[in-house]
Amino acid sequence: MSSVAQAVAAVAMRDVRKLFRQRGRLLAAMIRPLLWLVVIGGGFAAAEPAARGANYQDFLVPGVLGMTVLFGAALAALATVYDKESGVMRMLVIAPIPHAWIVAAKAAGAVVVALIQATLLLLVLAPFGYFGAAVSWPWLAVGLAATALVCACLGILVAACTQTLDNYAGMMNFFLFPVFFLSGSLYPVERLPAALKLAAAANPYTHGVDLLRHATHTGPAFSRATDLAVILVFSAAAIAVAGARFAAADVFESRVRRLAS
Repeated sequence: MSSVAQAVAAVAMRDVRKLFRQRGRLLAAMIRPLLWLVVIGGGFAAAEPAARGANYQDFLVPGVLGMTVLFGAALAALATVYDKESGVMRMLVIAPIPHAWIVAAKAAGAVVVALIQATLLLLVLAPFGYFGAAVSWPWLAVGLAATALVCACLGILVAACTQTLDNYAGMMNFFLFPVFFLSGSLYPVERLPAALKLAAAANPYTHGVDLLRHATHTGPAFSRATDLAVILVFSAAAIAVAGARFAAADVFESRVRRLAS
């Protein structure tokens, strides 16, 4: 294994190990989507039993899977801001590897954390019959991985633009809820008004959830090729921009140190 690959693996696994030391975090990651599935899904079923019934809960399953990935990856990206405050990131950016690889390593750690949480939710939901014989498990795996990637890159991009934990929490709330509610997680994208439909189509997280809908056959709005293309383009751009931000911060701090000396 090359030195770059070893460095990337070490940085990514550091964030994964944190997850298993915080068991309450795993429990909270299960409770949030289950509440949405039972309360919101059950509420719609009670309000419109003839039109939706239990089918709306089936429609909601890809949305709560995506929610688990979105919040899991966003919380994992929080470690990047903590590393910036504690000085760990300063040591990483002066390492003899490109800054983009450091960002990719942090994103990879967030992807793995989000996938672990989504897998645990799958194990909880599967015995209740939410994943029948019609589910395409290979495409479900692709959808989860793609959704985790786009959510991790979104979190890392926000982390690269913030300096403190308080600022990150505020910015993530500003971005996270519009990203979630304009994704088709709770309702079909094609039924939205034209302006909101356009916003949903431009939302990269929408395409992650849409891949999950392809796997569960719950009304996807876009083709698989479109979903994958949007996710890959956004992820590559987010890593490039975040890497540039960390590089610029490193250059700025170096200049400040030279002036101070």
